Amino acid sequence: MTTRHPVGGGGGTLEIEFTLEDVARTRFAVSPLWEVVASVRVLKAADSHDLHRSWVEQVRPMLAAAKLDPAPLFDLVSVPTVGIPGVLVPPPTTPQPSLEVELTTLRATPLAQLSTTKSAHLPEAMAALRADPERELARLADTIAAYWEVALAPYWPRLSALLQGDIAHRAHRFAEGGAHALLDSLDPQLTWDTGTLQLPNRFTSGPRRLGGRGLLLVPSAFTWPRIFSTLADDEAVPTLRYPARGIGTLWDPPRASCSDALAGVLGRTRARLLAELTTPASTTDLARRLDITAGGVSQHLTAMRAAGLVNAHRTGRVVRYARTSVSEALVAANTTST
Repeated sequence: MTTRHPVGGGGGTLEIEFTLEDVARTRFAVSPLWEVVASVRVLKAADSHDLHRSWVEQVRPMLAAAKLDPAPLFDLVSVPTVGIPGVLVPPPTTPQPSLEVELTTLRATPLAQLSTTKSAHLPEAMAALRADPERELARLADTIAAYWEVALAPYWPRLSALLQGDIAHRAHRFAEGGAHALLDSLDPQLTWDTGTLQLPNRFTSGPRRLGGRGLLLVPSAFTWPRIFSTLADDEAVPTLRYPARGIGTLWDPPRASCSDALAGVLGRTRARLLAELTTPASTTDLARRLDITAGGVSQHLTAMRAAGLVNAHRTGRVVRYARTSVSEALVAANTTST
C-alpha cells in the first residue's frame, strides 16, 4: 500500500478523473484513527500549529502524567510529513466507525500489505512491524488506544460535532448544486473542472483515474492546512482527507453561562458544572471554580454521568470529566439562546 502524501506547498498538480460511476460512488466517512495520527503530527510540531495550541497545552501534561510510551505510534509519524504508512490509517469501512472498529482492521493487517508499504522515510519503524507483525501490530493498537483515552476521548464529542457538521454542510451543498458544488467547495486548494478534481501536490502530479471506485471524503480537525490523499491506481479505496469547516473556532471556549432554561431542568449547580466543562476538568478544579465542596461536585458529576451527560477519563491519578455529545448539544443550544 502506498503512503499518504500531503497536498500543497509547491510541486505539481494531481488531476483526479471522475467517471459517472465515480461520482455516484463518492461518499463521506469520519475516521477516529486518522484523527489520532493527524493529532500526533500536531503534537510533534506544535510550533507550526497555533490553531491547536490550547489543545496541545492541555494534552502534553496529561500524556506525561499518564506515563504512556508513545514510541510505537510516534515513530510511524514523521515531521515534517513526507508520507504516512498506509497500514497506520486504513480507510474507514463504515461512515462512522468507532476507534475500536478501526483498530480491529489495523490488528488484522495482512503481512503482504506490510511488505509492500513504502517506508523510505521510516525504515526502522516499519522494519519492526515486518519482523514480528502480530506482536508489533497489537502493541501499536494498544498504544493508539491508550493515547486516544488521554488525548482525544475527552474532546471527541466536540470534535465529532465539528466533523458531522462539516458533512451536513457538504450534503447541503450537494442538494443545492449537485456534485460540482460539493467537490468545488471542499477546500480552496481544490478545483473542479469538467469531471476532474485538481489539487496541488508537493510529491506527485498528473492524472489519477478512480476507475469506478469513487472517492472517500474524510473531514479532519487536525489535518489543516493540508490535504492528504491516497489515490494510487491499485488502491482499493481512493481517499481524500481534508480540513473540516470551523476549525478556527474549535477550541474557543463557549461563554460559560448557565441559562435559566437549562437550570430549570437540571438544577442550577449541575447546569453551572456543565457550563464550566468547556475543557476536561477534575473534581478539584470544578470545586475551586464554583466555590462548591469537592464532595458536592462529585455527587453531581456521578448523577450526570449516570444520565449520560458527562464521561470520566483517568490520567495517572487524576480523573477528568468531560461533556458527552448530548450535553455539548444542550449547552450549545442554551448558550445560543441566552
